[in-house]
Amino acid sequence: MLADLVRLARPTHWIKNVLVLIPVPFALADATQPGVKLTAGVFLLGLLGFCLTNSAVYTLNDLLDAQSDRLDPRKRNRPLAAGRVSASAAVVQGVVLALVGLGLCLASGRMAAVWLALLYVALNAAYSLAAKHVALLDVFLLSSGFVIRVLLGCALITASPSGWLLLCTSALALFVGFAKRRADLAAGLDGNHRGSLGGYSKAFLDQAITICAGVALAAYALYSIEAKVFLPQREMASIPFVAYGILNYLRLADSQDAGGSPVEIAYHSLSSQLCAIGWGVTVTWSLGMW
Repeated sequence: MLADLVRLARPTHWIKNVLVLIPVPFALADATQPGVKLTAGVFLLGLLGFCLTNSAVYTLNDLLDAQSDRLDPRKRNRPLAAGRVSASAAVVQGVVLALVGLGLCLASGRMAAVWLALLYVALNAAYSLAAKHVALLDVFLLSSGFVIRVLLGCALITASPSGWLLLCTSALALFVGFAKRRADLAAGLDGNHRGSLGGYSKAFLDQAITICAGVALAAYALYSIEAKVFLPQREMASIPFVAYGILNYLRLADSQDAGGSPVEIAYHSLSSQLCAIGWGVTVTWSLGMW
C-alpha cells in the first residue's frame, strides 16, 4: 500500500516544476531588476513545498476522478481507480501533503510563494469539482498551473515577471493543454468520460494548437530580439531550440497521439530532452553567463 500511496502522489510529475527555474537566468541578467536575489535555501524550500502541494492536488484529483478513471484504459490502473488505496487514506495523504507543502512555502520567507501555492490549490479544486466538464474553461484552468510555476520562480528570487514571459508561458501552456485534449479524443474518449470532451473536435483542437504554438514562438522570438538582457550578436541563439521543441511536441502529439502527457514526453522523448539541454546551454551563453 505504501508504494501505491507514493504512486498516488505522482512524484514523477514534479518534473513539471522545472518551469520554476525558467525565470531565474533572465532575471539575474536583467540590470533593470537590481533587487533580484537567488538564495539556495529559500529557493529549495519553496520548490519542495510546491512539489508537495502538487502531490496533494493530484491526490484530490484522483479521488474525485476514481469512477471515471475506471473507464479510461490509460488511467484505470491508478491506485484509487483500481481500489488498491481507500478513499479515507487518500484524504489523509492529501491533507498532510498540503499542510506540509504550504508550511515549507511559508518557511521560505516568501509570502508570495504561499499565496501562489494556495491559488494553485484553489484553481485545481475548481477544475476537479466542476470546470473540467466545461470546454475551454478546462484547458485554461489546466494551463494556469504552468503559469503559476513560472510566477513562483519569480517570487522565490523576488523578481517581477515581464509581460513577454507571461505571454510566452501562457501560450505554451495553452498549447500543451489543447494537445492533451486532442490526445483524449484520439484515444476514443468522449463526453461520457469527461464532459468537456463533448465540446471539442479534432479540427478545432488542431487549429487551437497551431495558433498557440505560433503565438508562443513569435513571442519568444520578439522577446529575444527586443530584450536588453542578451549580449549583442547572441540574442537569437536559443530561438532554433524553442522552434524545434514546439514543432517536435506538435509532431509527437499528431503522429503518435502523445500529447496527453507532457510528463511522458519529458521522460521518454530523447529528442525533446536534447532540445531542452540545447536551449539551456544557448540561453546561458547568450545571457553572458559563460
